[in-house]
Amino acid sequence: MKLAFSTIGCPNWTFDEIFAAAKDLGYNAVEVRGLGHEIYVPKVKEFSDFYIDSTMERFANAGLAVSMFTSSAVVGDEKGKAEAIDYIDLAYKANVPFVRVMISQNAEPEETDVARAAIAYSEICEYASDKNVCPLIETNGIFADSAVLAKFIKEIDCKNKGILWDINHPVRFFGEKAEQTYENIGEYVKYLHIKDSVQKNGKIEYRMTGHGDLPVAEILRLLSKDSFDGFLSLEWTKRWLPELQEPGIVFSHYINHMRDILSKIN
Repeated sequence: MKLAFSTIGCPNWTFDEIFAAAKDLGYNAVEVRGLGHEIYVPKVKEFSDFYIDSTMERFANAGLAVSMFTSSAVVGDEKGKAEAIDYIDLAYKANVPFVRVMISQNAEPEETDVARAAIAYSEICEYASDKNVCPLIETNGIFADSAVLAKFIKEIDCKNKGILWDINHPVRFFGEKAEQTYENIGEYVKYLHIKDSVQKNGKIEYRMTGHGDLPVAEILRLLSKDSFDGFLSLEWTKRWLPELQEPGIVFSHYINHMRDILSKIN
């Protein structure tokens, strides 16, 4: 399994600082979800037409990958579809395998037109099919209920469909056990967002991995049984929650903690 971190965790870092941290700490990849004040990755200078080749060459020369371009595109929404296409086009240019899309902007479940979303997601997957890009639908909103997401994904007739398993949401919003989630959607999971958290007074409080009560080690054991070799990406949501611990500390802790768990599994 390969380790990455999302740039959502270091909103005040420059591209050079992000690159240096990934390289020096020994990460396999960086997940790009904005840079500095620009959250829309197609508008980030380093991924513009003029700079993109040199940016990707720099990653490759350092033995690093860009694991995913993380959009905020909501399937079933026309604006969301246009955003997804922008990200797919960018991923194609950069030879990045995954683009994240969602059923809802909100992590918490809300009323959603799932039938409309299925049509839109199928169209997005079809658009990406000849570009070697896999649009991943995340376990957020109503899709944090893995049974609902399983029914949805099984009805999508596209080879490049897939699921991004954010491990926080099924536990916190639907009380799912790791085995239950994995049984429902495991065969479609191609990427994970790793978080840790606790629930206090009805609110989710994020913690560094190992300092919360999410079943991170159990999930890695489930993945290992099926020889999963995808990305385990730390989604430290400091862009939205500036009071969270600084990324230099968190990124270093994450890679060491995850390596320790993986060494005991392997």
